Amino acid sequence: MGIKNVISHVFIIAWKDLMELFRNKMALFMLVLMPIFMMAMVGFIFPSNTSMSNVSVALANEDEGYASSMFISVLEGINNSTEMMVLSNASSFDEVRNMIQRGDVEGGIVITRNFTLDLMTGEQGSIIIVTDQSNPQLSIALQTGLNAVFDQMGTVLAQKNVETFPGVNATNSLAVVKPYLVETKGAIPGTFNYFDFMAPGLMAMTVMLSVMTGLPAAISHEREVGTLDGMMVAPIRRLGIILGKTLAQTARGLLQGTLILILAITLFGVNIQGSILLIFALLFLGVFSFVGLGVVITSFAKDQETAMMMMTTLMFPMLFLSGVFFPIQQMPWYMQTISKALPLTYAIMALRKVMVLGADLSAISFEVAVLIGFGTIMTLIALPVFRKAMTK
Repeated sequence: MGIKNVISHVFIIAWKDLMELFRNKMALFMLVLMPIFMMAMVGFIFPSNTSMSNVSVALANEDEGYASSMFISVLEGINNSTEMMVLSNASSFDEVRNMIQRGDVEGGIVITRNFTLDLMTGEQGSIIIVTDQSNPQLSIALQTGLNAVFDQMGTVLAQKNVETFPGVNATNSLAVVKPYLVETKGAIPGTFNYFDFMAPGLMAMTVMLSVMTGLPAAISHEREVGTLDGMMVAPIRRLGIILGKTLAQTARGLLQGTLILILAITLFGVNIQGSILLIFALLFLGVFSFVGLGVVITSFAKDQETAMMMMTTLMFPMLFLSGVFFPIQQMPWYMQTISKALPLTYAIMALRKVMVLGADLSAISFEVAVLIGFGTIMTLIALPVFRKAMTK
C-alpha cells in the first residue's frame, strides 16, 4: 500500500470524525463554549493588574501627636488621588484585628504609641500593617502597596529634614536621602498584566483538554459500538487510522486554541509580541505530544467511561504542575522535578516566550525539541499498543 493511499486514508478518517462532531450540535456547541467559558471565568476572576483598588482598610492612631496627624493627612491625600483604599477608623490594634476577623475590613494600619516622640528624639516612628492571612494574595498586595507608599512618604519627610543642613537645598536633597536611582525595565517595552502570563497557559491547557477528552470518544466509543472493527478489517494501515484520529483531534484543539487567542486579544488586551505562525506551530506540536500519550491510555481502557477516568486522573495533576496558573519556580523543588517530565510544561514555556517576550524559533529550540521527541516516542509506543488492543 503506497504512501499516497495512507495519506488519503488519514484524511478520510479525520473527515469522518469531524463530520460526526459537526452533526452533534451539542458537542459542537460545547467545543466552542468551553474556551469562551474558560477565558471569561479565569480572565475576570484573576486580577488583570498588580495594583490595589478600593481595598477596605482600618486606620488606628494610637499616638495622637502632631507627627501622626500629619502622617494621616498625607496618607489620605495620596489615597484620594489613587483610590487605593477605603479607609475606616479604629481605636487600637485589637479593634483592627477584630474588624478583620468579622470581615468588616481587609487589612489595617496602626500608628503606634510614641510615634511623634520617637521621631522628635531621632528614633524611627513605628507603623504596623495588619494583614488578613486568610487571603494571602490580597495580603501580599496590601503589604507591597503600603510599603511603597510609606517609603515615599518617609523620603519626602527626610528631604525636608536634610534641607536644614549646610549646602543642601530642595534641588539636591533627594540625592542626599536616596543616593541611588533604581529603575525597572522589562525585557520587552510596554505594559503587561497578569493575564499576559495566564493566556499562553490557558491556550496550551485548553488544547490538551480538547485532545485528551476527544480521544476516548474517537477510539473507545467507536470500539464499543463496533465501527472501529469495520475500519480494522478494511485495507487501511493501523498508522493511517491513528494519524486520521490524530488529525481530527488536532483540528479540534487548534479551533479551541484559536478561540482562546482571539478572546485574549479582544477581551483582555493581551499583546502578542512574537510570530502568530510560530504560536500555531507550537499549538500543533502540543497536540502532537499529547495525542500519542492519549492513544496509549485509551487503548488500555476497556470502555469509554474507563478511558475518561484515566484521562481525568492524568490531566488534573498536569494542570497544576505545568505552570498554567502560577510560575513553576514557586513550587517546591521536588514538584519542579515532576513538572519537567510533563510535555504541557514545555508547551506553556515556549508559548510564553513567544507571546510575552517575542522570542523566535532559536530561543525555544529546546522546548520544541522536547515536544517533538516526546510526541515521536509516544507515537511509536502507541502504534503497537493500539494494534494489540484492537486484536483483543
